[in-house]
Amino acid sequence: MKGRLLVVAGAGTYPELIVRGARRAGVEGVDIVAIKGSTSRATVKAADRVHWITIGQIAEGIRWAGEQGYAGAMLAGQVNPLSLFRGKFDESIKAELDSLPVKSAHTIFRRLVEMFEAAGVRMLPASLFMDGNIPGEGPLTSRGFSEDEKRDIDHAVAVAHDMGVHDVGQTVMVKGGMVLAVEAFEGTNAAIKRGGRLGGRGSVVFKAAREGHDMRFDIPVVGLKTVKTMKKAGATALGFQAGRLVLLDRDATVAYANKHGIAMVGVDSGLEPAPLRP
Repeated sequence: MKGRLLVVAGAGTYPELIVRGARRAGVEGVDIVAIKGSTSRATVKAADRVHWITIGQIAEGIRWAGEQGYAGAMLAGQVNPLSLFRGKFDESIKAELDSLPVKSAHTIFRRLVEMFEAAGVRMLPASLFMDGNIPGEGPLTSRGFSEDEKRDIDHAVAVAHDMGVHDVGQTVMVKGGMVLAVEAFEGTNAAIKRGGRLGGRGSVVFKAAREGHDMRFDIPVVGLKTVKTMKKAGATALGFQAGRLVLLDRDATVAYANKHGIAMVGVDSGLEPAPLRP
């Protein structure tokens, strides 16, 4: 990749991993748009240059990015979609969000990507430079699925496919053939907690990107917090689409899962893997 890269950095370790991965891949410079109250100090420290905004200054950040001549830009890190409706935005952002006939994480972030590109910023897949953090097929943990878990995972895969058609969410929780939770606007961990209150120990979790998913934004992500939430909820297995999910804090997450007997397994979806290079 020739030229400088911009990372629009939300919360968590994900943006820092992209910055460091891009640098290892030979990108000549990596800058960030940092969101006050969200972007971590580690991400700020890793970047070459930082442009600060508040959540309500997204329009200003888009205009600024369009003036800089970046070779490409990426969205990474947690930004609660609800905050995009509760913040004090300029009229252009309010009008764009209000115009969405269907409001989901996918539609909201897709509209933001469209606004960046209209400003002249080429948006790249959020999976780029994440070598080692996008696991393939098979178990990551010392054990794979039990027969009961595999049966429930297969059911969750089918439900997740149908969810994707309607752009509902990425996470399904199942126990004994019963769907305990389908992720809505609340996010993965909240959906797992909700399912855990219904099902208790022995449930499984599956996380997936729909067919045709736009990998420039809202790529599925799990990490240590996800597995800790599963443990509290009584879930014993996590399935995910091989090559289509970002795993944060990989070593610590797998070690925690092994310690508590939670299986983590990549499932072949038959879909294109997320790209690692432009």
